[in-house]
Amino acid sequence: MKKLLFLVPVIFLVCSCKSKTALDFSEKIVQKEKSLGDDIKNTESRVKDFILAGKFDSMAVVSTKMEGLINEKLNEIKGMQTPDLKFADDFKRHAMEYFAYMKKIYTGYVKYAKAETDELRQKEYENIQDMVSQKDNVLRTMRDSQNKFAKANGFKLKG
Repeated sequence: MKKLLFLVPVIFLVCSCKSKTALDFSEKIVQKEKSLGDDIKNTESRVKDFILAGKFDSMAVVSTKMEGLINEKLNEIKGMQTPDLKFADDFKRHAMEYFAYMKKIYTGYVKYAKAETDELRQKEYENIQDMVSQKDNVLRTMRDSQNKFAKANGFKLKG
């Protein structure tokens, strides 16, 4: 009987360490996303202003910068050690897909800004609109994957 009582705290300790590792991994990815928030908001505002003013060179510069910032975060996630936990690989892959998607939006802005004719600019605008229409699906896929990862590894996500 004493042996059984000893195993209960050990099992709890193992489970809580697993949950902590999972939570830390999730938080690292979330922090990378959050760290871009102000830059994205600022860049989107500037892009809008540059389009209205017809300053496409300036639009290309700020979009290229944002593309680089997102790429840095994407590479950081790629380089992260994936913990040996249920659905960790899936969550990491979906997070990378989300960051790649975001980068693709800014690549589209650069192509739009550098288009040499109105026809090419219109084509790039349509490509951007198509990409933007996919945002909810890409975001939902990443969030669903994160929720599945959290549930399988014993932690809850904050609202």
